[in-house]
Amino acid sequence: MDAAQTIRERIADVTALRQHRTGDPGLGAAVGQVKTLQARRFRGTYADLMASPSFGPAAKFFLEELYSDYDYTARDQQFSRIAGTLQTMFPAAVVDTAVALAVLHAQTEALDHAMGLAWPAAAGSPTDSISGPATATARNDTTDAARYVAAWRAVGDRAAREQQLQRVLAMGTDLARLTRTPGLRMMLRMMRAPAHAAGMGDLQQFLEAGFDTFGQLARQRGGVEQFLATIEARERALMAELFDADRVTCETQLARTLGQAR
Repeated sequence: MDAAQTIRERIADVTALRQHRTGDPGLGAAVGQVKTLQARRFRGTYADLMASPSFGPAAKFFLEELYSDYDYTARDQQFSRIAGTLQTMFPAAVVDTAVALAVLHAQTEALDHAMGLAWPAAAGSPTDSISGPATATARNDTTDAARYVAAWRAVGDRAAREQQLQRVLAMGTDLARLTRTPGLRMMLRMMRAPAHAAGMGDLQQFLEAGFDTFGQLARQRGGVEQFLATIEARERALMAELFDADRVTCETQLARTLGQAR
């Protein structure tokens, strides 16, 4: 399967899920809540990296492009519309990265959709994991955490979660590799106007932001490796808790993380 066909098929998968949610506003709201919680969780888990002069830009890029609750409909429409043109305008390495982004995006959307389907039943989960006095905000975090854990465990599919993480890490590695391609940054800059004229503005923005962010990180000795190793270690620890830890312990830890994002 060539790059254009892969991109079109994965974006079609995402579009079908969005249309399903359009016809079911309750499901759409549930998926929106899942995405918002996941973005908050990322900010809490990586509060130290977000505040770091060295790793802050890369953490922000991951949050905005891979873990965000942002509506990517415009970028997806561009992807689908110009999938064939992509192969003629960009170098092969850039095309490969665009394909990887489309595949990761489709998998993430499918998992979020599944979480949304499980969300209503998860509302009845126990929420008494905080003992003693608690503020309304803390209680809300505990309720959200309990519901998220219940939905996560209802969906299961550990293999898909592992694959999703590997694809996120590979995306960072690919972007770092692109920064070592001679002349590519200049090429991206020169393509800015043609890309916008061709309706590829959002994709162009993603490539430039990724290139600049990981280019800065790559100039620090071991920076990319340290950043991605931190992401991998923390995400694997989180997945182990969500799948295997005592429910109350898991809810308490997740609620604490959500609180750190406020």
